[in-house]
Amino acid sequence: MKAIIRIFTISVVCLFMIACSGTKKINRESLAYKPDDQELYDTIVQLDSLFFSAYNTCDINLAKYASFYSDDIEFYHDQGGIMTSIQEIVDATKRNICGKVTRELVKGSIEVYPIKNFGAVEFGYHKFHNNQEPASTKSKVGRFVIIWQNKNNEWKITRVISLH
Repeated sequence: MKAIIRIFTISVVCLFMIACSGTKKINRESLAYKPDDQELYDTIVQLDSLFFSAYNTCDINLAKYASFYSDDIEFYHDQGGIMTSIQEIVDATKRNICGKVTRELVKGSIEVYPIKNFGAVEFGYHKFHNNQEPASTKSKVGRFVIIWQNKNNEWKITRVISLH
């Protein structure tokens, strides 16, 4: 019986060592993002640019900004909570953003992954600049996730996670 326990213990330790040995060295080059689908990536990067251009000029482009959202939008904000209506998001944007804040994408930070039979998920980093502060004021980098749905060749934002 002791021999069986000893063999079992040695086997478990060996399996553990084998499993861990594959994770010792991480090749940073293999972690570098490369789009699975370059055309999809280009589409989402373009949509991101158009969406945040409307966001940054929302005092004149509020209707265009609102048009990017799906009717079943869920917008999760780490500081503001959840909003589930386009009008609620537009009102908050008008009240807190228009003429006060601009968004700057961290260059090269966007990653796009297809979601089969639905659309895509976009990950990235951005900064928000308070336009009422001196231009030299540093802003913190925040993370964002946007779920894009492609329905009848029309892209809409269905989910947003915004973290500061």
